[in-house]
Amino acid sequence: MNKLPFYEEKLVKALMYLSVLIVAYCVVSVVGTILQRGLPVLSWQMVSEVPGGGFFIGGKGGFLNAIVGSLYIVGGSTILGLLIALPVVFYLNVYLKPTSRFAAIARLAFDALFGIPSIVYGAFAFTLMVAVGMRASLLGGIIVVTIMIVPMLIRSMDEVAKNIPHGLLESSYSLGSTRIETIGIVLRQIAPAIATATLLSIGRAIGDCAGVMFTAGFSDHIPTSLSQQAATLPLCVFYQLTAPQQSVQDRAYAAAVVLTLIVLVLSLGGRLIMSHFNKNKV
Repeated sequence: MNKLPFYEEKLVKALMYLSVLIVAYCVVSVVGTILQRGLPVLSWQMVSEVPGGGFFIGGKGGFLNAIVGSLYIVGGSTILGLLIALPVVFYLNVYLKPTSRFAAIARLAFDALFGIPSIVYGAFAFTLMVAVGMRASLLGGIIVVTIMIVPMLIRSMDEVAKNIPHGLLESSYSLGSTRIETIGIVLRQIAPAIATATLLSIGRAIGDCAGVMFTAGFSDHIPTSLSQQAATLPLCVFYQLTAPQQSVQDRAYAAAVVLTLIVLVLSLGGRLIMSHFNKNKV
């Protein structure tokens, strides 16, 4: 293999370091701005109370309703998404041959769905809701976020499942295992991918604003049923940032701090789960 000339190698390394510094600067700038504006105004009242009268114009209360609403939508959509995505992944990698044309077309379709903006999903789901007479609700938000994260879940897990040694599956069949029993082996091998895909999907679901704006609506109360409207933290940030009062805009940054902390906790939890399941990989 021909080595790069000395000056070219130095140039490539310099570009790599520059790229790392740019990414690090962007991350520090975003997080730093959120913490600088949000931490001074963040209080226990904000995370433990629902909005009071005139909250979005400077009144008392907090955004507990948005925190709970976000967790409801993310939890429900993640569970539904996994229930839909896992059977698809098993079908593509256990029941179909590696050279299957149908599998190739399906993967191409999921790649296309993966790149569609969330507002398009929201408009599509809103159109369906209007057609069936369904109003904006917690259920509507869960459905649209589920539709949005299913392609991500499928493609993330499928990329790992495709790399499972085919001999491992053949060994399972040679020992008399059925395809259903072989799925258990595949499940153990892609367990880290399931954790990674779930983590990525949660990150996209909890940060979505455009999709749930059309389907979940907004409410100052914590929803007690699937038919009630639900607030989310991104929507809370959006509505408060559009207010002219500086104090209300600062509350938006406080909500952004809470949202960032939730994502951080979920990320750390995902890392722990991934490290636990990595020992089962071949």
